[in-house]
Amino acid sequence: MKHFILKYSLTLSIIWALIILGLCSMPGQHIPSFNFLEMLSFDKWVHAGMFFVLCSLIFFHILQKSRSSLTIHVFFVIAIVYGGSLEIMQGTLFSNRSADWNDVIANTIGCVFGLMFYKRSYRYLKKA
Repeated sequence: MKHFILKYSLTLSIIWALIILGLCSMPGQHIPSFNFLEMLSFDKWVHAGMFFVLCSLIFFHILQKSRSSLTIHVFFVIAIVYGGSLEIMQGTLFSNRSADWNDVIANTIGCVFGLMFYKRSYRYLKKA
């Protein structure tokens, strides 16, 4: 599994970014609402999880191609900007959606956890 993810990390990260775009552009009335999940801020965990996966996949690809710290940090910022841009699009372009700056914070937290995961697993992954 490790070799598959590392080998196809660029393709997987592009597919995942498109899945995030599709989910974030879905009209609001098509998103199920669960009151007990709203109490647990389930939506924020979903945002953080999506961006954790996105950043992890991007970082795995960078690990294969370049070990530059600058490259990692540039893509880290790009992922955060992508998350913010999606929220702006939800507020302006997508029907029955609204921008929530707390979602941007959750996206950013997911990116931070992705970076932390990459840094913690770097030695293990570079042996692949």
